[in-house]
Amino acid sequence: MCVVPAEPGQLARARPRPATGQAVDPIALEPVDEIVITTIVDNVYDALLTSDERVTRTPFSAGRAQAPQFESGSTTVGLMAEHGFSALVSVRRGSTTTTLLFDTGLSPDAMVINADRLGVDLSGVQAVVLSHGHFDHSGGLAGLAGKHGILSLPMVVHPLIWTRRRMAVPGRAPEELPTLSKAALEHEGFSVVERREPSLLVDRCVLITGEVDRTTEFEHGMPPAHQAWNGADWLPDPLVLDDQALVVHLRGQGLVVLTGCGHAGAINIVRHAQRLTGVPGLHALVGGLHLSGPAFEPTIGPTVRALSDLDPALLVPGHCTGWRAQHTLAAALPKSWVAGSSGSSFRLTAA
Repeated sequence: MCVVPAEPGQLARARPRPATGQAVDPIALEPVDEIVITTIVDNVYDALLTSDERVTRTPFSAGRAQAPQFESGSTTVGLMAEHGFSALVSVRRGSTTTTLLFDTGLSPDAMVINADRLGVDLSGVQAVVLSHGHFDHSGGLAGLAGKHGILSLPMVVHPLIWTRRRMAVPGRAPEELPTLSKAALEHEGFSVVERREPSLLVDRCVLITGEVDRTTEFEHGMPPAHQAWNGADWLPDPLVLDDQALVVHLRGQGLVVLTGCGHAGAINIVRHAQRLTGVPGLHALVGGLHLSGPAFEPTIGPTVRALSDLDPALLVPGHCTGWRAQHTLAAALPKSWVAGSSGSSFRLTAA
């Protein structure tokens, strides 16, 4: 799939290689007592999904809007869905709870509208983590900054998140993607923290993976049409090296892994987290797995087989996972798989 040469050094970092045993620099990730992941924005909103012991769904009664065609002059509204992802993560250790925002969706308004309808106070967010630089994960930053008067809110990113990128599909004019501006974010009050290496947040309870080791033989990344500007030319950018995930060790249960798009590959990400932390079990995997479309569908089979071996208690593929992968995962892991939707809240507790 990715057969066009990358920049010097990229292939060496991405080439599958053995990664057995303990990490050279292991991460002492402190276990937590509870984690709540609330999907604020996803590609889907289904008001007919039901709650159970693992997930709380948001019904149509989330809000109302003016609508003069009804006798009451208003109508019930649900939540917004768009091709983007945003999740609120609350981590509790003992009596201390910390709330992080992981990605912010595509548009400037969807995240803040959904947060209002969900009764989520975004002013209580203590840090923002961006999974990577694609605009469908950072568009809501404008709404967040404009509505909540941010002052020095930490934002954890990979330094390549500012990379200019475009899609150059054969037979079509190249289309440059919106690129984040560090200066604009800092002007809005965000305190940007750039790290390639893993980061520990929230009193060493939350791991941000940083750059993910590529160790599988089947997760190759983006097709050649996805390109990056190196200062002189547009070159294929299969790796999206700024892709990173959020990881928590749920006491007595195992790792909880939250991805944005999973451009590094879902299995690469989970194995990287296991190796960094020394925690062998995967309790939950939530977020985009980027298995949609002809370029990625060949990856569905080996990904599903590897996830079946990992046997998570909870699997919530969202955003860019794609319907073929969703059906395959649901069939292979029926006890783990749960449908994602804007407004779904997953509460996971320690054993």
